[in-house]
Amino acid sequence: MADREAVAHLLRRATFGPTADEVDAAERAGPAATLDALLDPPGPDRGAAATPPPALGADPHAGITRQSSREQRQQANERRREQVLRVTGWWLDRMVAADDGLGEKLLFFWHGHWATSVRKVRSAPLMLGQLATLRRHGRGPLGPLVEAMVRDPALILWLDGQKNTRAAPNENLARELMELFTLGVGNYAEADVKAGARALTGWVVDRRTGAARFEPRRHDTGAKTILGRTGPFDAAGFAALLAGQPAAREFVARRLWFRYAGPETPAPAGLAGPDTLATLRAVLTAGEFGRTAGTLVKQPVEWAVGALRQLGVRPSRLSEQRRRQLLAGLTALDQVPLRPPSVGGWPAGVAWLTTSSLQARLRLADLLAGVAAPTVLDRLAAAPAAGRPDALARLLVVDAWSARTRAALDPLAGQPRKLLAAGLVSPEYTVS
Repeated sequence: MADREAVAHLLRRATFGPTADEVDAAERAGPAATLDALLDPPGPDRGAAATPPPALGADPHAGITRQSSREQRQQANERRREQVLRVTGWWLDRMVAADDGLGEKLLFFWHGHWATSVRKVRSAPLMLGQLATLRRHGRGPLGPLVEAMVRDPALILWLDGQKNTRAAPNENLARELMELFTLGVGNYAEADVKAGARALTGWVVDRRTGAARFEPRRHDTGAKTILGRTGPFDAAGFAALLAGQPAAREFVARRLWFRYAGPETPAPAGLAGPDTLATLRAVLTAGEFGRTAGTLVKQPVEWAVGALRQLGVRPSRLSEQRRRQLLAGLTALDQVPLRPPSVGGWPAGVAWLTTSSLQARLRLADLLAGVAAPTVLDRLAAAPAAGRPDALARLLVVDAWSARTRAALDPLAGQPRKLLAAGLVSPEYTVS
């Protein structure tokens, strides 16, 4: 693989989607230096600093009581929905604006891994807080991340942790913690789930403040045997026990491989490192990784954010109507941030390539082409008509068009907007 193709492949997978200028710079620096800069950004993230999280205030339902009227409840629900839209729009905007593209994509990976939906949590501030927790701990070792997440208010509500008491243990959080978040199927027994649920007892969420707090009277202080270890485990001890298992590091490494390299190629051995960045480095430098080019179907958010970056479009600068159309397009593609479909997260691979999703992608591609920065369309129009598909490939960081795609693009060379929309739905752009 030539250096330009190698760095383009690296940037397509490690970030949401590089611009042509970013690939030019990476080609000059070389693959090794490019990866070092991705994993350890050399300077402050000015794009992120210019896109601060929204100040939401308290949960609109904090003041709702049994005496509140139906109208007051409806108003609170509407304000909740507005808060959710603000957080969703802010995060999409930050994905586009951030200089630290690897960090934003890693945060989206963790969001899909600890899949928590605002539909059940029903609180934008709690979801925003969970994103902050994942951002704070997501690059480091697994232990602090797991310990923080078992105390995360949104996750506790999502998996019924507030119902977990010593008198009536609720196993939901303990089960998913082992099956989907740390160990994977086959690395624990049913008895471990039951004992783990007892370890997690006592944590509740105060809806008025949005804080998780520990209530000792609800906690089971007795001895528990989990994964062959016996002791008076509490949430922190249980989290440390899970994170310390070699199976946990290997499980997370396989999940990183699955999302960054794709489901088509088995993960090689030896990927698990002492922290997430070390593991991600191993994923992105594995010999097998280079051979996965052209095999990974982009998730809809990845596809849309990459296009927005390459077309010079900031969601926050669109009209309200266009922003709503963007979110409606992602809804039609079945992937909207803060709304994973289940605790198992979003699907992967050909699950995204359905007839209905193609129609939705066509509509969204037309919208994106219609709001592209004028300089983008001017650049396409400035190229000779016969060379416009090649100019489009450079713009969208596509290594080369297949003969079939080229045959579909050539007749559109005189219509830059239609050419751009067609490129966005091409197999070479949809599958990286």
